[in-house]
Amino acid sequence: MSDQLSYQQQLDEKVARLSEQFAEFGDVPMTVFQSPAQHYRMRAEFRVWHDGDELYHIMFDQQSKQKYRVDQFNTASELINQAMPLLIEHLKSNDILRRKLFQIDYLSSQQGELLISLLYHKQLDEHWLEQAEQLQTALREHFPVFIIGRARKQKLILDRDFVNETLTVNGRDYHYRHVENSFTQPNAAVCEHMLSWAQDCTKDMTGDLLELYCGNGNFSIPLAANFRQVLATEIAKPSVDSAQHNIAANAVNNLNIIRLSSEEFTQAWRGERTFRRLEGIDLKSYQLDTLFVDPPRAGLDEQTREMAMNFKRVLYISCNPDTLHRDLLRLTDKYRVEKLALFDQFPFTHHAEMGVWLVEK
Repeated sequence: MSDQLSYQQQLDEKVARLSEQFAEFGDVPMTVFQSPAQHYRMRAEFRVWHDGDELYHIMFDQQSKQKYRVDQFNTASELINQAMPLLIEHLKSNDILRRKLFQIDYLSSQQGELLISLLYHKQLDEHWLEQAEQLQTALREHFPVFIIGRARKQKLILDRDFVNETLTVNGRDYHYRHVENSFTQPNAAVCEHMLSWAQDCTKDMTGDLLELYCGNGNFSIPLAANFRQVLATEIAKPSVDSAQHNIAANAVNNLNIIRLSSEEFTQAWRGERTFRRLEGIDLKSYQLDTLFVDPPRAGLDEQTREMAMNFKRVLYISCNPDTLHRDLLRLTDKYRVEKLALFDQFPFTHHAEMGVWLVEK
């Protein structure tokens, strides 16, 4: 109960701070989507500390650089917490697996699958592979687990390098492949709120949607239900490959992914450059009157911000309220803020994920 009370207190403070920061964009009430107070992160990364025969996870305080031993991490999913002591126990007694091990990354899913990446300051050989396979077999007595070994210019996949995830959006299940070392939303419960909110904003739309920074199709796939066609861009090849798999897994037939950065797409759309990666895509066949952006922390670059002024509607998801505020100062020359949302992806931190629905004045 005390955790929930302290969570509510920090959330109220976050809402008050952000409401004040965005008050100049109109009297629009902020819709707040809470997170579970514990076990909300589907991924976690730890450094490994070697102390004689002892071996344990550690984290560093970013400001003081002090290290902390971590045996359990209530922020992470219950599955990750279940795996942490079991994995350490197996590693401690195995010199091949523990030697030169410096980091452990976990990626879990709501479907109960777990991917464990072991990172080394040494090259991995057939002896490591044999021991890692035995470790994987032992851990599979407890849960579905997949192990990966990483070293410099080396990646050994024992079985597969992804977990399967299902997110429920407005009562419908969407299926995703979340690949190791690629971006995915860390808080699955809040991600479901984000997708449902975005779908609600764009309900009964006409025309087509352009999405920049689409990642593995996290938003594109549920949003496709609201549009005639969706054209989405992403620069990272692993994310594009995942998006193509996810499109097929969800039987979406009106969504095309192109491997371009937002800057490159802007140049192509303006006719300033041509790209071989656009072969087979007729940009003129799209009626792109709605734009969706979910940029990195730096927000929109100047070119993309100006390009965004050419749409009837803009849906903006932001992981950085400060750069969102900066971008809105320009975007609200043309658009009014119709809806504003806070998605508490990162409880007990100052970080905030926000959503803004902009329509032409």
